[in-house]
Amino acid sequence: MTLSCFELGERMLSVDETLDALAAMTPPPVDTHRVSLASACGGVLAVDVVSPIDVPQNTNAAMDGIALAWPDEVPGSDMRVDVVGDVLAGTRLPTSLAPGEAVRITTGAPLPVGADTVVMSEQLVEIGIPDRIRVEHPERVKRGQNVRQAGEDIARGQRVLGAGIRLRPQHMGLLASLGYAEIEVFRPLRVAVFSTGDEVTAPGEALPPAGIYDTNRFSLQGLLSRLGCEIIDLGILQDDLDSMRASLAAAAREADMVVTSGGVSVGQADWVKPALTAIGELGLWRIAMRPGRPLAFGLIHPTGGGTVPFFGLPGNPVAVMVTFLQFVQPMLRRMQGEHDWQPSRLTALAAEPLKSREERVDFHRGVYTGDDAGQLWVRTTGRQGSGILSSMVVANCLIEIGDGCAAVEAGAPVTIQPFGDLT
Repeated sequence: MTLSCFELGERMLSVDETLDALAAMTPPPVDTHRVSLASACGGVLAVDVVSPIDVPQNTNAAMDGIALAWPDEVPGSDMRVDVVGDVLAGTRLPTSLAPGEAVRITTGAPLPVGADTVVMSEQLVEIGIPDRIRVEHPERVKRGQNVRQAGEDIARGQRVLGAGIRLRPQHMGLLASLGYAEIEVFRPLRVAVFSTGDEVTAPGEALPPAGIYDTNRFSLQGLLSRLGCEIIDLGILQDDLDSMRASLAAAAREADMVVTSGGVSVGQADWVKPALTAIGELGLWRIAMRPGRPLAFGLIHPTGGGTVPFFGLPGNPVAVMVTFLQFVQPMLRRMQGEHDWQPSRLTALAAEPLKSREERVDFHRGVYTGDDAGQLWVRTTGRQGSGILSSMVVANCLIEIGDGCAAVEAGAPVTIQPFGDLT
């Protein structure tokens, strides 16, 4: 993979241009491996799943009662049937039923041959005659009721899940219902993470007078862990070109991706880009968005061959999370095999005027709610500075204002990106 697909210029890239460029520069998905079903949740399915059986396997009772072979003549007001046996869940009757005969049956038990209707227990009355039962209100009984047909959920040979699906709890139950004890998924991505800056201090240490605590590394680790990544925590790098170059090179030898925060602007101590170009190549930086304009992407060429994608995210904590969600997450998901993934977007009405600026995309932190009529409304969390991390804590979405919009009036429609499971 090379960066020839995109020619780096001095102008800022639009968000859409950045997404297109990153899609073109995404490495192929990582290798796959087989895991037990118990540990597969959260993984990305690497193969299509075809059902080896009908689900349910047998035509069966949907409730407790009697399984009835519909009689040749149905009386209008008094239905009495002969009970010729019992069928419990996990057993079956080896013989067939003649019209008008029935068996007592429990939910899930296979219907005997000849039976086509289940009458629930609440409609049955014992009449004191052995093996004979009266059905109350027979006019309410319909032929074929309370029966689950074999294969009505899933038919044998049916494709039930496609490769590229991230497995959720409901998929686990579905796979189990088909008898799968193991499944093939893409292996977890190994992502190296570190923060940069002489002013950055690890939590738990004494905070120097000019220092700040390292928030970005922990936000990134949380985001990465939600995506099922294996995290290589490299701590905090100081503002030194040689040590940063060596650390990037070392990280690329053991990781599928390297992500840093800070040091990608144009300050005197911003060493990330020079370090990257010394051991790889810079693909793009400076995005027409807020927050998150100073973002660098490139490729590291580790010794021994190959390429490892690199993201240099901004230093401000909100900008780190926003740029991760918009740019790092899509690439990670494609590398994990989620080829068709797209962020969830909804339309809401602005509950207040929203400020923006043309020729850039603004991502406000927002809180959306639904009114009694089901209409979504969204408001901001208040101050929108890129250093106000509490705005991400309060928010449940990002409000996305396009680069052709200078402002949004109250009551106007606006696009929102719900946080969902990731944040």
